[in-house]
Amino acid sequence: MGNIKYMFKRLKTMDKKAMFDKIDSIHKKTGKSKIYLFFDMIRCARKYGAGYMDYDLFEMYNLNAKQRDTYLTRGRNNAIVAKYNDRSYFHIFENKDEFNTLFRDYIKRDWIKIKDTPKDSVIAFMERHNEFMAKPIDGGCGHGIEKINVKDYSSLEEVYNKLTEGNNNFELEEIIKQHPEVSKIYPDAINTVRVVTILKAGVPHVICAYFRIGNGKFVDNFNSGGMVAPVNEVTGEVMDRAIDKKKNLYETHPQTGARIKGFKFPDWDKAINMCKEAAKVVPQMGYIGWDVCFTPEGPIFVEGNEFPGHDIYQLPEHTPNKIGMMPKFNI
Repeated sequence: MGNIKYMFKRLKTMDKKAMFDKIDSIHKKTGKSKIYLFFDMIRCARKYGAGYMDYDLFEMYNLNAKQRDTYLTRGRNNAIVAKYNDRSYFHIFENKDEFNTLFRDYIKRDWIKIKDTPKDSVIAFMERHNEFMAKPIDGGCGHGIEKINVKDYSSLEEVYNKLTEGNNNFELEEIIKQHPEVSKIYPDAINTVRVVTILKAGVPHVICAYFRIGNGKFVDNFNSGGMVAPVNEVTGEVMDRAIDKKKNLYETHPQTGARIKGFKFPDWDKAINMCKEAAKVVPQMGYIGWDVCFTPEGPIFVEGNEFPGHDIYQLPEHTPNKIGMMPKFNI
């Protein structure tokens, strides 16, 4: 029933033109009839909660019914979020200042929010950190983040005015010092590992881990030009090549030449234990994606995500056995 409700809701709001463009694109790639693809999309929406984007992204047109049923689709992910996460607690993860306050023991860096903070305190932060990150309080997917170097401005007053103009609502953070081994892969972004946990009967379980790597920008987000690669959640070793949103595959980083597949993270056990401990801090939020950074002093959090997403964890290039993420939820 949940999938049917989701399907009708999506049919009302979806971009019909984009859907038919996808059908046309898949038809050209596969030779499959457009009529067949249309009804197959509807079938996958009804049965598996997969929208046309999922159908294309996971190449469901190449999967049989048994394989399709193993995929974590948008509809299924929404249902898991609804089951494990109490919406009245979302604000803790949506607002960076709240997250940093509650999880201060795991972020281990200096930060300050601008709104409702005395101006001299913000200026004092800038004096302590000539370079820092400015993040929208309620931003996501790496959008709106700025790297500020005060040397590029005539005064700290000018920096302050820039950050407070209009409807800006930034939180400022000390720049994280990345572990040198991780930095060798790509030094111009903080490359994180997304670790997804689920809390069942008070016991935290790690569902999956994915390495997110910057590529030409100072953010590592897949939807902002970055790349992703699967990580063995037990050993901390990168299991496959990295892929970007255009489906380019990288055995080595295109800018540094550093090997990606086979890389093993330092302090991996500490990172996993940190995620499991943090998963119990807000038990009303039982399904979280933690973005973990590795530093010379050990792993820390960049942020936590109340909607862990579903797209980067089961891309066809990383699932040669054509088995998706759903079996991992059967703990």
